[in-house]
Amino acid sequence: MLPDNRLEVRIKAVSQETTTIKRFTFMQTNGEPLPSFSAGSHIIVYMKGKGGELERRYSLVGSPESSCYYQIAVKLQERSSGGSVYLHNNIKVGDILQISFPKNYFLLSFRARHHLFCAAGIGITPFLSMMRELKEQEGSFELHYSTKTKKDCAFYSYLLKEFPQQTHFYFSKEGNRMDPSILTDQYIGTHIYLCGPERFTTSFSHAATAFGYPSTSIHHEYFATPSIYESRPFILELTNGSFLSVPDEKSTLDTLLDAGYHIPYSCKVGRCGTCELPILEGEAEHHDFFLSSKQKESQMSFLPCVSRSRTEKLKIGLY
Repeated sequence: MLPDNRLEVRIKAVSQETTTIKRFTFMQTNGEPLPSFSAGSHIIVYMKGKGGELERRYSLVGSPESSCYYQIAVKLQERSSGGSVYLHNNIKVGDILQISFPKNYFLLSFRARHHLFCAAGIGITPFLSMMRELKEQEGSFELHYSTKTKKDCAFYSYLLKEFPQQTHFYFSKEGNRMDPSILTDQYIGTHIYLCGPERFTTSFSHAATAFGYPSTSIHHEYFATPSIYESRPFILELTNGSFLSVPDEKSTLDTLLDAGYHIPYSCKVGRCGTCELPILEGEAEHHDFFLSSKQKESQMSFLPCVSRSRTEKLKIGLY
């Protein structure tokens, strides 16, 4: 039986965008229209993995106005843990998959007077629907898009055709590298949107802060848990008297879920705040993008999907 929070879709088409990127088109198996979504939205695709079911998040690259189908673009990752390999090597036209309803933690800001999109590699995907919406609204925007070579540049022809004045390409192996200096000399009221590898997103985010952009004007999208260097194991104490050992290779949330605790969650990358839990004793090591600086300093709560413990033991309010 299909869970209430999932949709069953059939693969309508698979197209090769580049040598390492494929575009997948879905239609609902029951023939009904798919739920509408807003620009910047993503879905979770549920797939089979060696250790059980895999969950992977992908931006919707099609038009938000279309209710007939969804489209995602997936890059075959060199160090894939199963998701991209499964889609690239196993999925073909006619196959059936389960997906989530659309979710959006990467919304266009209605306060922005100008939108500056910076993408690296497959990070182009959320910006396709965002630029389409802004073009229809005659909004002000520009795209800076970096890949290794022109052959690695997904949607190159489409971008040249639809957004020729707004798009700037950078091909690093051809001597044309994107530099944070593009963030300077922008319009007052510019908002920056970043999507790509964690190193790219983090460096440009830090540069934007150094250039004087307020934190509320810097937006970024992550589909993987942020890298936590020197991750250490710790003991999690629950208010029901139970103790759980959180190993260095597993998140606090996954440890709780594996132990049978039904913790509500959604994004799993520290964006939405759905899994927030109260802290009773100890200090959390915060790695989320949801809590404010003051909330993190207060040590009143934390997000177990990405955050861990700074102390050897962390007691939380969970029965």
